[in-house]
Amino acid sequence: MINKSGSANWQGGLKDGTGTVSTESGVLDKQNYGFNKRFGDEAGTNPEELIAAAHASCFSMALSNILGDYDLKAEDISTVATVTLEQVDGGFAVTKSHLKMTAVIPGASEETFLEAANKAKAGCPISKLLNAEITMDATLA
Repeated sequence: MINKSGSANWQGGLKDGTGTVSTESGVLDKQNYGFNKRFGDEAGTNPEELIAAAHASCFSMALSNILGDYDLKAEDISTVATVTLEQVDGGFAVTKSHLKMTAVIPGASEETFLEAANKAKAGCPISKLLNAEITMDATLA
């Protein structure tokens, strides 16, 4: 079993409050977040951005692992995840995560590439965590 942690602190009301978010590794250390960073156009991090980064990185690693089952090794896997936050049933929910990935994989056929990418999309731990529609555009360069 592997345990990793992140932490957050929030002070004040929803719209006038502020918070900080930190990660166990220290990559984020009391990084500010707030209402306008999440729902407005103020620059800064927010929970959906962090989920998107987690999904992109998890998927890329899962694809790398699955490619090994085909005796293939990627030179490059570049993934962008776009997470959608929508108002539903009087509240908010992450309803979608769209993966856009381009990979350079010497010796891979398009068929094998897409099979591996779809396995990674379904099987990466963050995909399994999300209660959302997960879609993907996959390009073999």
